[in-house]
Amino acid sequence: MRFTSFLRDGAPRLALVDGADLIDLNDALPQIPADIRAALRTGVDLHAAGRAALKGNARRQSLSTARLAPVVPDPGKTVCLGLNYFDHAKEGGREKPEYPWFFFRGTSSLIGHGEPGIVPAVSSKFDYEAELAVVMGKKVPRHTKEVDALDYVFGYSCFNDMSVRDYQKRTPQWTIGKNFDGTGGLGPWLVTAGDLPAGAAGLRIQGRLNGQVMQDANTSDMIFKVAETIALLAEVLTLEPGDVIAMGTPAGVGQARTPPVWMKAGDTYEVEIEGIGTLSNPISGEVK
Repeated sequence: MRFTSFLRDGAPRLALVDGADLIDLNDALPQIPADIRAALRTGVDLHAAGRAALKGNARRQSLSTARLAPVVPDPGKTVCLGLNYFDHAKEGGREKPEYPWFFFRGTSSLIGHGEPGIVPAVSSKFDYEAELAVVMGKKVPRHTKEVDALDYVFGYSCFNDMSVRDYQKRTPQWTIGKNFDGTGGLGPWLVTAGDLPAGAAGLRIQGRLNGQVMQDANTSDMIFKVAETIALLAEVLTLEPGDVIAMGTPAGVGQARTPPVWMKAGDTYEVEIEGIGTLSNPISGEVK
């Protein structure tokens, strides 16, 4: 089952994706909250809601005409992993990490499928990172064990952790280069966990710049898998419904190439993950 968020009158709305159509779940079932984070927090059975919406005569909208928001428009936390594929760590001149390189993204950096990634006016070193995104469906108790961790996952999506490399390198903490407005693509939709292999393992992940393959790997190549990552985070903090974890990128990023490849206005970057879909974001320059 696939869910997404789209914009109506400027506000995000939770929708079921059925083929080439969207069904607004709140329109179809008024008892369902209109946004996904609220629905997950209140414990709504979205699988049952989706089945009920499909049986009814709910109004449909063509997916192609909808303006999509990030699949979770306002996550409480977006936790990201750096260097989570060995080849990516190696191309950056680093060894395999013994513990995940965690950092956070703010909500203001996130954009939906089809929305432009923004090359900031202060830098031209704008890079791409194709990643698997994990969306939590239930509150994860502290000290949850790895064997139980996947029970709390609602689904998976695609992420493009667009990075401003010179700002990222200004400080040992990567946050400043990872939080420019319009640099975190999340979408196009969320595929529920039961429709994918456990932990979204064994899925081909590919990143393409203007149709040219730049990154090509498999989610099984991740150093820290989804379940282990959740368990490690649970040692420290409480993951809540609607929180997002971006699982890191494989080799092939622009800064590691000779010469470096930077995204520029007029480009398009696509992140495709087997069984999930393709996130596409055109690239635009910042208008000051």
